[in-house]
Amino acid sequence: MTDSEEWFDVVDAEDRPIGRALREEVHRRGLRHRAAHILLFDRQGRVFLQKRSRTKDMHPGVWDSSAAGHLDAGESYEAAAARELAEELGADPPPPLRPLFKLDARPETGWEFVWVYQGEAEGPFRLHPEEIEEGRWFAPEEVDRWIADAPEDFAPSFLTIWRRFREGSAVS
Repeated sequence: MTDSEEWFDVVDAEDRPIGRALREEVHRRGLRHRAAHILLFDRQGRVFLQKRSRTKDMHPGVWDSSAAGHLDAGESYEAAAARELAEELGADPPPPLRPLFKLDARPETGWEFVWVYQGEAEGPFRLHPEEIEEGRWFAPEEVDRWIADAPEDFAPSFLTIWRRFREGSAVS
């Protein structure tokens, strides 16, 4: 299945499914839909970030969460998080994940409702070459400085996620 053949649940302002549409239509029309993002930390407290492939249709070549992806139609946030860890990082079985917070759909998230999860892993990972150009571990303070100096190096949704994570905010 190609990206353009992916079916997503279209949701209302309360994150309730109201229909289904193809990925391309969802993005073109700015329809609300769902995604899961995962922040993986190692025993040293470093976060693993991925640099998105330059062939991605949205935000190519910028840094993003450890793993992330849309929910397929009918899929739960938890199942999508586990699937994305397996697909993007080769983490199969995925490490246990803890839900951190949920972001409401808004322009910064590409009109995605986003559940953010945290897990612990040490790697090494098998990065999916069509999804990820590279991945590295970073100290959280290093990410903070990098964002302050060059926010354009990051996916817009990651900037929102990282800010909320660092603030320790609860569900939106």
